[in-house]
Amino acid sequence: MVKLILASNSPRRKKILSDMGLKFEVIPSNYEEKLADDIFSYEKIEDLATQKCLDVVRRVDNNSLVLAADTVVVFHNKILGKPHTKEAAFEMLKLLSGNTHSVVTSACGINKQTNRAALLSTTSYVRFTDWSDEMIHYYIDKFNPLDKAGSYGIQELPAGYVDKYEGSFENIVGLSSEAVKSILNQLGFDN
Repeated sequence: MVKLILASNSPRRKKILSDMGLKFEVIPSNYEEKLADDIFSYEKIEDLATQKCLDVVRRVDNNSLVLAADTVVVFHNKILGKPHTKEAAFEMLKLLSGNTHSVVTSACGINKQTNRAALLSTTSYVRFTDWSDEMIHYYIDKFNPLDKAGSYGIQELPAGYVDKYEGSFENIVGLSSEAVKSILNQLGFDN
């Protein structure tokens, strides 16, 4: 029987797979996420997800199906990655305040047994309300979003911070269950 491996230590991705009733192991990818620049393209994000997946595929046995993902926040065609400081998080959130941005998650699955791969990108849109500097500082101090693309996690934003969103909420969190189902079906995985 093929075993499912999640190539991510993200608690949000683990929860989404668990909520789907999937049994899986976690083997985080060691692939270093480096982009040549911050201009958005689906190819860049899909390549990151694929490289993360391949890193783990090389370390597991043949009866494994590895699933990896990469999520980015995009504003005015620029990728907003994970901030390294509270100041950088503040600048990103100030930029997103009162505006609409997109959240793109690319997911890659590789079935090592059949040597088949599947790749799928999902895009959702989020519009924030106008955030005061106090709202931004409160969010950064209370939730420490330094490990999150775009400096935020939608699932933890206080009431009044999001005006609306379109598309998959799970995708904004980090991985759409619909994308997971599609990839697993394409790769012949039966849990």
